[in-house]
Amino acid sequence: MKKERSYYLVKMQFLGFRYSGWQKQPNQKTVEGMVVKTLRFILPNRNFKVLGSSRTDAKVSALSFAFELFLEGIPITDLSDFTELFNRNLPADIKVMDMKAIDGNFNIIQDGKRKEYVYLFSFGEKSHPFCAPFMANILDSLDIELMKKATSLFEGSHDFTTYTARVRGQAQTVRHVAYCFIEPNTLLTANFFPEESYALHISAQGFLRYQVRMIMGALIELGKGRLSYADIEQSLQPGNQQKLTYVAPGSGLHLNQLQFDN
Repeated sequence: MKKERSYYLVKMQFLGFRYSGWQKQPNQKTVEGMVVKTLRFILPNRNFKVLGSSRTDAKVSALSFAFELFLEGIPITDLSDFTELFNRNLPADIKVMDMKAIDGNFNIIQDGKRKEYVYLFSFGEKSHPFCAPFMANILDSLDIELMKKATSLFEGSHDFTTYTARVRGQAQTVRHVAYCFIEPNTLLTANFFPEESYALHISAQGFLRYQVRMIMGALIELGKGRLSYADIEQSLQPGNQQKLTYVAPGSGLHLNQLQFDN
């Protein structure tokens, strides 16, 4: 007899500074591992599995993340009460924002419509130590205006082979970036933040591994004068063999928006 199964979309936020990313890994503290551990405690003797909307790198945070919960047996009767119970048992750096029942045909990977990442950074002077979980701090001087100008080069459809650590299998390296720009940071504020900090906003349906951090890394190298504007242009040309090695620190990266088709 076919077992009863219910499906839930769980939206959440987390500070990634003490985690090795979302995906569960042996001998590593991950967000997924903490979520599964908590669910096992509040759903004793129940069979379930979770599937995240995306992977995140170590120390990367999320202001908008989602995972799908597949639960066998009796459905959850009161999602509001369950959400409260979930949050009471999760650590302080993980919070469930919303939880709703969904159709079994929903696919959290294929139905993803748009993601926006924001990369926060400051430069020129060492930041307060409390900034470390939220933004990258570049001690060198940066040509921020040149960096702003170059962000538009990443918009549109390009082969981003140069902007990923390694291409696995049949990975599609041509991605369409809806927008990419740098502006003063207004996303997160604190009295210990530097007077001036900046935010790279970039949006696409999906990203390659390290893509955003390597784009940020190239822009930082441009700002330092180690790459030229022409180098950035060339890096996005088909068949380009240029090697970029600087991956911006994970702690500055935040998954900021997540949208689905349905």
